[in-house]
Amino acid sequence: MELGFQAVGIAGTDLGQAEAHLLEWLEQGCHGEMDYMANHGVKRSRPQELAPGTLRVITARMSYFPPQARDSAAVLEDGDKAFVSRYALGRDYHKLVRARLQKLAERIQHEIGPFQFRAFTDSAPVMEVELASRSGLGWRGKHSLLLSRAAGSWFFLGELYTDLPLPTDDPEANHCGTCTGCIDACPTGAITAPYRVDARRCISYLTIELKGSIPVDLRPLIGNRIYGCDDCQLACPWNKFGQITQETDFAMRHGLDSARLAELFLWNQEEFDARLAGSPIRRIGHERWLRNIAVGLGNAPPAPTITAALGLRLDHPSALVREHVAWALEKQISRRA
Repeated sequence: MELGFQAVGIAGTDLGQAEAHLLEWLEQGCHGEMDYMANHGVKRSRPQELAPGTLRVITARMSYFPPQARDSAAVLEDGDKAFVSRYALGRDYHKLVRARLQKLAERIQHEIGPFQFRAFTDSAPVMEVELASRSGLGWRGKHSLLLSRAAGSWFFLGELYTDLPLPTDDPEANHCGTCTGCIDACPTGAITAPYRVDARRCISYLTIELKGSIPVDLRPLIGNRIYGCDDCQLACPWNKFGQITQETDFAMRHGLDSARLAELFLWNQEEFDARLAGSPIRRIGHERWLRNIAVGLGNAPPAPTITAALGLRLDHPSALVREHVAWALEKQISRRA
């Protein structure tokens, strides 16, 4: 489409069954330290409570996989390199997708007249995957992400909550079958059952959402993943149909598709802020950036350059950074011995 969306659908607002699963997931603590998920409660599963008057949800997907990004498997196999989830190699998607949704709403208004709407994309308590699956954009995979036969899972989702009484689309059937590729591929066993992810073990949670210390027993399993994790998507056979994005904002920046861990670890606060301006990575801050890379360096093949880089951060002002640097140095030294 002209606005950059590859598919659009319409869903109703009755999410009662999904709400029961959400409350059970929260009760079991699978959200970890993401307290906002518990604080929002059922507002996530009741669109009318988030945007009063909502009758329908217009959902849309936009491909993000960047062109010319180095092969993910090759980066993951090279312990000296840093792996960054492919959605985060370019600029932050929130503003772009919301702006396109705003334009979509304005075009609808031009055709039918004024109506109420609110645009969201991973920016509010919205059950994005559930709504997208109900609107026919795909189905929920066993890794809990939306899957499309036409595009795999390499895309962002966005929503327009609206008071228009639009006809709804039919959901798509589930096409995962007996495949357990995503479950088997998860490095930390975070997919505890089909369609169920324990965030406390998920590398994306550990490297992005978790503010404190990464559990010691999980650090070796993180490997060289410093921001997010794509393993479940890489293992999914439906992603052979994944589409390369045409959006220039999602194009790779600063060589983050295959940068060396030791080089990124040397970025100071000013370099981090300048080079990652407009990037979703910047939200974790320089301290957690160093924490994550320290874990990657601890897991890397032993080398004097890595030991030297870690040594420069031994006296870092942050206790969080010092702790992970000390762990990484111990791992490096034990391997060399």
